[in-house]
Amino acid sequence: MEHKRKCAGCGALKDRTELIKITNDKQKNEILINPNSKIFGRSVYLCYNKSCIESAFKKNKISKFLKIPVPSELKGQLLDELRNSQNK
Repeated sequence: MEHKRKCAGCGALKDRTELIKITNDKQKNEILINPNSKIFGRSVYLCYNKSCIESAFKKNKISKFLKIPVPSELKGQLLDELRNSQNK
């Protein structure tokens, strides 16, 4: 069974294993980049490419989907995650 999710940046439907998952962990009151899907909470997904990350921040989509303000350092963390995934 496939688990399709929509990228907040470009709107493409992809298998969730092909996307970066960003979760609002209400228990710890923080936003996590959660590639292993072990933490549950309101989540948003992005493709592993810079244009989707840029688009999602430009249109404030991550904050809208998670329904909380997003810290500015999250964009840097996502770009680091992108670089790390490309180096594997």
